[in-house]
Amino acid sequence: MTFQTSFTAPHYEAAQVGQRILDQGGTASEAMVAAAAMVAVQYPHMNGIGGDGFWLICRQGQAPVAIDACGRSASQLDVDDYRTRGDELPESGGEASITMAGTISGWQKALQLNAGVASLHDLLAPAIEAAREGIEVTQSLADASKKTLMRLQHLPEFAKLFLNEGQPLKVGDTVCNVALANTLSRLAQVGLDDFYRGEIAQQAAQELAQLGSPLTLEDFHQHDAVVTEPLTVSTSKGQLYNLGAPTQGLASLLIIAIYDQLAEQADSELDHIHLLVEATKQAFIIRDQVITDPDHLSQPLDTYLTPEVIRGCADQVSMTQALPWPHHAKPGDTVWMGASDQYGTMVSFIQSIYWEFGSGVVLPSSGILWNVRGKSFSLHPEHHNVLAANKKPFHTLNPAYAELNDGTRMVYGTMGGEGQPQTQACLFSRHLYQNMPLSQAVSLPRWLLGRTWGDSSNNLRLEEDLYSVYATPLTDLGHEVSQVDSLNELMGHAGAIAVDKHGKATATSDPRSDGESFVGEEE
Repeated sequence: MTFQTSFTAPHYEAAQVGQRILDQGGTASEAMVAAAAMVAVQYPHMNGIGGDGFWLICRQGQAPVAIDACGRSASQLDVDDYRTRGDELPESGGEASITMAGTISGWQKALQLNAGVASLHDLLAPAIEAAREGIEVTQSLADASKKTLMRLQHLPEFAKLFLNEGQPLKVGDTVCNVALANTLSRLAQVGLDDFYRGEIAQQAAQELAQLGSPLTLEDFHQHDAVVTEPLTVSTSKGQLYNLGAPTQGLASLLIIAIYDQLAEQADSELDHIHLLVEATKQAFIIRDQVITDPDHLSQPLDTYLTPEVIRGCADQVSMTQALPWPHHAKPGDTVWMGASDQYGTMVSFIQSIYWEFGSGVVLPSSGILWNVRGKSFSLHPEHHNVLAANKKPFHTLNPAYAELNDGTRMVYGTMGGEGQPQTQACLFSRHLYQNMPLSQAVSLPRWLLGRTWGDSSNNLRLEEDLYSVYATPLTDLGHEVSQVDSLNELMGHAGAIAVDKHGKATATSDPRSDGESFVGEEE
């Protein structure tokens, strides 16, 4: 059977590049690498090759495979030195650049697992051209430039690239990153491993050290992506898959599994929102107690996905009373993209630099913008995610995949830090429990419990249309609610691709993003 191809991304240029590779007969992984390079150029505030990535590669009739392309903290990191500086880890500059960038290693591993015939040059050429010729600043990028002005304007290379004479970027401005274009060109020429064991690694390590980062060339040499088994849970709709530690994939699976136990009680949209929010709280309580570096887990994560644990969480949910909140929430930015190729392979992919523009460190010789993922460590000695050398940080990233009872296979995900599991559950439940088309499930008004993108608010935020109808009854149930504008970027950039048992594809992207989705011609 020949499968209909499809690609979705939160930036239209990335979606076009990915679909073009699929139309040329490329694999889902090849299309994803091409789009990942392009979106790193087009959406530098949300992701880049100086960040991390996670993959689910899902072949027809086979168990999905996960790739953990997450970098560890510096092997020579001095924890006591960071503790003497205060209660919080730095949020910008070289001292905040404490974890290795893993995303390129994920590209490399994905191409090994899902190889095709395209050359690296073919895959990276569109991104190289975009970086060299310049990208047009979107509203999302302009907003991030304005928001991060106070945090990052003191960094000279950042200001040179992502500010306009010291002022935030404006929609329609052009940003050129010639150094990044040259870096991508070198990777295309000599291979992706150069990022960790070649000239790029040597230059990056030297410049990071000059900026005060504890990362060394040895950290580059030691890094590699890891192929793992994903977490999975069975629901009444089918089998769901997501990433294990150090991601919050456990929370995403738990929310849907808990809601699955409660869905028959949802007689209205009010019930639907309330039950999903309460399921989110139960999942986040577990997440915040256990997720850390896989080598530091107190017990295997699948022990939290048993019917007994899920039922116990569901029993804690009241139809008439919201659980008091807040708890400590995790901000974050990222991009999710999905692909489905003609061979029946689907990819659910996510890459990130954590906060907008990461640490703000732009390496002069390579144009690489470095992540600030180390901010998700704790300096408290007793915390399960305490800062340590050579340790993986907690990740909000978690690409999702489902094999449904009717034979449909589905990849889905979003950016949005704390909002990622919630948005996944929202679009999944709308599509599978409320029988909405994918496009409607993604585009309709959403909600967000907790804070994201560095906000201090922990209440339940509702987009305008939801707020006008449900603010009062949700408040009566005990939720602390507030209103945000319609189609607000705070709610994430969601997307999904579904391929039915006949190979026919459906795809959607989020109107809250600059994205697009494509479906190839039927054979």
